[in-house]
Amino acid sequence: MQAPRRINLAFVLGTRPEAVKLSSLITQARASPDVFGVHVVNTGQHREILDGMLEWFDIKCDADLQIMQKSPRVGETAVTALSGLDSWLRGKAIDWVIVQGDTTTTFAGALAAFYHQIPVAHVEAGLRTTNCYSPFPEEMNRRLVTQIAGAHFAATNLARDNLLREGVAPDRIVVTGNTGIDALLWTYRKLGLGRRPDIRSRRILVTSHRRENHGEPLARICDALVEILERFPDLTIQFPMHPSPKVREIVVPRLGKLARVELMEPMDYPRFVEAMAAADLILSDSGGVQEEASYLDTPVLILRDSTERPEAIHAGMSSLVGTETARIVAAVEGMLTRPSREASGGTSNLYGDGNAAGRILSFLAKASRPA
Repeated sequence: MQAPRRINLAFVLGTRPEAVKLSSLITQARASPDVFGVHVVNTGQHREILDGMLEWFDIKCDADLQIMQKSPRVGETAVTALSGLDSWLRGKAIDWVIVQGDTTTTFAGALAAFYHQIPVAHVEAGLRTTNCYSPFPEEMNRRLVTQIAGAHFAATNLARDNLLREGVAPDRIVVTGNTGIDALLWTYRKLGLGRRPDIRSRRILVTSHRRENHGEPLARICDALVEILERFPDLTIQFPMHPSPKVREIVVPRLGKLARVELMEPMDYPRFVEAMAAADLILSDSGGVQEEASYLDTPVLILRDSTERPEAIHAGMSSLVGTETARIVAAVEGMLTRPSREASGGTSNLYGDGNAAGRILSFLAKASRPA
């Protein structure tokens, strides 16, 4: 009897979050060479902060489109990624193109696959803020990918419900948990992290990179940090800066000379996990940080006016504070004056239990072969 044909999967990535959240899928698919053929295509959308992720997770790319430009416009990135992916897919026998999340690479990967009539699997499907410009362009990217995808892997029941309301067939949706938690747990265990370290001074970890926060909103965030330092003399702030000049031209002049602020280059993933676990509080406009911090039992103040990840808010692990200086200061003061707590060491499963990749691959294997 002839052995079943391998299922050829093409993983499309180009940013740091995509590398993190596709890592467990790629690793597990490659561990089953009799079932899956694995191809990884890197658009290079975020070259400076992507390569370290690929190395940490031992992801070898089959193609590198090298589309990164200095201060690229969204449209330019989309066109270049689409053109490169269209050329790469031409003539290849691919059963599924797998995209993750909501980046420009995600949308370009889905559209290129559609042009070649290849089914698309969307990892982390169903996130919605309902405001097409917040976050920009991510909210529209993920809505458009939903229209193309044939398999929708929702991290939570809320994400599944969003897809059902939009008319996605129930049998094309699987609630898997978030693959980002798979990667976090693997890293957490590899680093041997346990109890929250005993640090005499309290620490806030800050990240901000969203386009909608460039300019005046980021300036207000920095003003809040200055005021917070004045109110809490035992407090230190870590601020790994995004490579974008639009971030650094605001942050460095306002915070660069303050003694208790550590401005730094982007951390590699293991160091960032350690920083999240050690922090007393995180201020961030990142979506992934909201998921990871909830698992590490580190509270997050979300520097945005909306979030597509309300589960942590409902659980009391995060709060929306926007970018107004007074509101940020008040929220931080409230958090830092609460009774102290210890980390759970990975007991929360709001966004996943570490087994999302297995559920996704099981669905793809069954969907690709006749019963």
